[in-house]
Amino acid sequence: MSELSRRGFFGSITSSSGVVKSKIRPPYIEDISKLSQCHTCEGLCTNICEEKIIKLDKNLSPYLDFSQSACTYCEKCFEVCDKDVLNNLDKKISAKVHIDTNLCVSHHGVMCFSCKDPCLDDAILFTGLFNPSIIDDKCTSCGFCISRCPSDAIKIEHIHV
Repeated sequence: MSELSRRGFFGSITSSSGVVKSKIRPPYIEDISKLSQCHTCEGLCTNICEEKIIKLDKNLSPYLDFSQSACTYCEKCFEVCDKDVLNNLDKKISAKVHIDTNLCVSHHGVMCFSCKDPCLDDAILFTGLFNPSIIDDKCTSCGFCISRCPSDAIKIEHIHV
């Protein structure tokens, strides 16, 4: 088996699509069926979001885009929602974060802590200096690790609750 050059390795992993299969919805949603009320709104949650991660799809339904930043759970979207869509402060983002070990540079022997450093919940555990994994009980699915990963190895998927 031939050994990849460092440039070849990074080139192969950064070309991945990082496509999220279903939209990740903002926190504080208790009843997903209430999203149908969003089409009558003026996108107040998108305007108030300091991190600018709340976007609207073609149906004017809010979803989260973690490509540049993450959710701080500041509650401003909750406070501004006048359609009773964001109505439960106990609810967090209904998603699960995981690391694709085939894409993760640390799982391939490169020292990288890009995901661990921004994690305020200390939800990323490294075995030695390598092999990070997500601690599900600690992870709030905020997304800070996603945009920081240089190889697009951190994925987030909607979970049904």
